[in-house]
Amino acid sequence: MAGKKILITGGAGFVGSHTADRLLKLGCEVRVYDSLREQVHGVQFPSYLAKEVEFIRGDMRNLSHLTRVVRDVEVIYHLAAAVGVGQSMYRIADYTATNTLGTANLLQAVLDSRVELEKIIVASSMSIYGEGEYSCSDCGEVAPAMRSAGQLQKKKWELSCPQCGQSVSPIPTRESKPLNCSSIYALSKKDQEEMVLLFGRTYDIPAVALRYFNIYGTRQALSNPYTGVVAIFASRLMNGNPPVVFEDGSQLRDFVSVHDIVEANILAMDHPEAHGMALNIGSGQPISIREIATELANPLGVQIPIEITGKYRAGDIRHCFADISRAARVLGYQPKVKFSAGLKELVSWLQSQSAKDRVADAIETLEGRGLVA
Repeated sequence: MAGKKILITGGAGFVGSHTADRLLKLGCEVRVYDSLREQVHGVQFPSYLAKEVEFIRGDMRNLSHLTRVVRDVEVIYHLAAAVGVGQSMYRIADYTATNTLGTANLLQAVLDSRVELEKIIVASSMSIYGEGEYSCSDCGEVAPAMRSAGQLQKKKWELSCPQCGQSVSPIPTRESKPLNCSSIYALSKKDQEEMVLLFGRTYDIPAVALRYFNIYGTRQALSNPYTGVVAIFASRLMNGNPPVVFEDGSQLRDFVSVHDIVEANILAMDHPEAHGMALNIGSGQPISIREIATELANPLGVQIPIEITGKYRAGDIRHCFADISRAARVLGYQPKVKFSAGLKELVSWLQSQSAKDRVADAIETLEGRGLVA
């Protein structure tokens, strides 16, 4: 691995910068391509980005620029994306251009530059599943459709069996579950995954899609109200405001440390058995949104009651957490960071950070567009 020339799109971001650090330690040459969006990075160049990387500022929508950027690289980590379920529902053209067209541009650039690529790894997302998998006591494993607007208006949050109508219980979601995107963001991530895997099959270039679940950790954008929920809650608490929890807070998610994500990224490069596959990368352990808010408030020393809104957002799902058995079998992936340890590291980092709480403005915008009710 030492000496390999690697391109990370979105490499100045949360996951990308941590991945760059690890690759540099392994002796790789790392090129980072990033637009440095103000919503994510603010107005300052990210101080955490390693000085050893070759940084190129640019936009995924610029094909001619990408054609120059991909030349002479051997491995590409395609992590660049506009992120945020809620925002994607009213900035449709922006998300589609950045994520879908941006990926098309990257693949076109690889072809046009005639670079001899050894592998491409794309960051996919658990959001492409829509609802997770469930179990019915009578019908077995089922995959219910998205909750209807009528059901949500009645505040009936849980799902029912699509076959018999009984209550169902969430179970770990496998890669074989039918995809049912519930947002423009999810649809664009599905596009990214499928385009890269199709490209790999067509041109005999090893390609892997990693379906990340809910990532948390240091360097996450604290002032971006459309980022991960842990960072959003942290921003609220750091500004003396209550975490805002939609529905009843019992939604289950899979929170995985950025360090485990980086480990999966490295494993994907080293294991040819993963070629052409999509793999869940998570902790495999469900935790409720309400618990996240409570667990974060305690070590921060902030005693502010959680705000349970009883409202729902367009594009939200009820439960989804990962079955990581395929990644364990194919990559040897095993998450190493327990949530308690990861949270301790995060809180220690938060104590040296500042954050602008823009959550109220974001909710107001969503409400104004009928996306929160």
